Amino acid sequence: MNNLQLTNSLTRKKEIFKPIDPKKISLYACGPTVYDEPHVGNARSLVVFDVLFRVLKLIYGSNVHYIRNITDIDDKIIDSAKKNKKTISEITNDITKTFHENCESLNCLKPTAEPKATDHIKGMIEMSSSLIKKGFAYENQGHVFFSISSFKNYGKLSNKNLDQLKAGSRVEVSNLKKNPMDFVLWKPSEENDPGWDSPWGRGRPGWHLECSVMSEKYLGKNFDIHGGGLDLIFPHHENEIAQSCSNNNNENFANYWVHNGFVTINNEKMSKSLGNIISITSAVNKYSGQVVRLALLSAHYSQPLDWNDELLKNQKNVLDKWYNLYEDIKDENNIELLETLLDDLNTPAFIAKIHELYNAANSGDLNKKILFNKACRFIGLFNINKNKWDNIKKKKINISESYIVKKIEERNNAKKNGDFKLADKIRNELSAQGIVIEDQKGKTIWKLK
Repeated sequence: MNNLQLTNSLTRKKEIFKPIDPKKISLYACGPTVYDEPHVGNARSLVVFDVLFRVLKLIYGSNVHYIRNITDIDDKIIDSAKKNKKTISEITNDITKTFHENCESLNCLKPTAEPKATDHIKGMIEMSSSLIKKGFAYENQGHVFFSISSFKNYGKLSNKNLDQLKAGSRVEVSNLKKNPMDFVLWKPSEENDPGWDSPWGRGRPGWHLECSVMSEKYLGKNFDIHGGGLDLIFPHHENEIAQSCSNNNNENFANYWVHNGFVTINNEKMSKSLGNIISITSAVNKYSGQVVRLALLSAHYSQPLDWNDELLKNQKNVLDKWYNLYEDIKDENNIELLETLLDDLNTPAFIAKIHELYNAANSGDLNKKILFNKACRFIGLFNINKNKWDNIKKKKINISESYIVKKIEERNNAKKNGDFKLADKIRNELSAQGIVIEDQKGKTIWKLK
């Protein structure tokens, strides 16, 4: 059962997974930067690496160590706090809470550990100091930069040479750098921004440094699998490799690099800059966590996934049908269909097998019915019973999110104008349509009853 194959971004080949130590399987996935609500693009990484975690646990049992970090210090967080007139801790605590709620609604297993960047500043200062001493980094006016010319394999993960990377990247321009492509390990903090004392003055770490330090602490200097979205290959993962391998004098940082494809809308990448973001919360509120999860697994993790109402409606119809054969069973992990997932986490093929099982079970094959239920549970479905699923179906609404947002704006304007009677009327109208609205810290949120 241990012939798991994964497409390794480092070699651009599908390879048989050979762990460094079968008694400690190590998986690290880049978690959220907690400055704004996680969106469906973020959810894809969450669900993909949750499936990988489940597969590894089935093969290796409790020997699997899955680490997913939380980046709670970053320029985006500082900007968000200033924009929303909140403290850094208010922003990070609120978004982390939302992220955990999203994980629960998508039925993602808890990782072995979930380190926060701000709890590992000491290690980041130590790695920066070490890189300077070894000649891989330099300090200039309170900034510490990694010198990419000191690392011969730079660009190996992204399969580009330095000239190609310079032409195609958005690097932070600074006359403090020896090379425009050098990246920051440490930088000064403004007086009112978060900062920590260091040999180079009060400052804060660079984003890339954080993951190198946290992965090494929990998994060691060389570990099995590093995961994340396709957009992290360069510069984030490329820079992690450079600083970690340089500091530890290693040929390898992670042996296998697994990257999931983008979620698109009308074939454009979902991104805040394009204004086409759909939050996990709103997607779950509209369709349910299981529908969103099944939709995210409907395409192979390495391929783009176009997000649209037709996709979600189809997955909802599938689950409505599958729930007709729901059984409350135990021993859900003992399944016989694992071959498709062992082949590079081929979830579309696994889902096709579930359809076959459904058809056989629907014809009266009790053994196939049990196996069908186990297979659904194994990829994170059927986490609620049929009664609860039927109740969710009844509560689902037929009004659009834009309508709800418009009504909330009308209510907020009514309150500003002192027309509390109208504000209450709008709240009651939404409530009658299955929508609960709550005022929280100057912001109005909505959810299903």
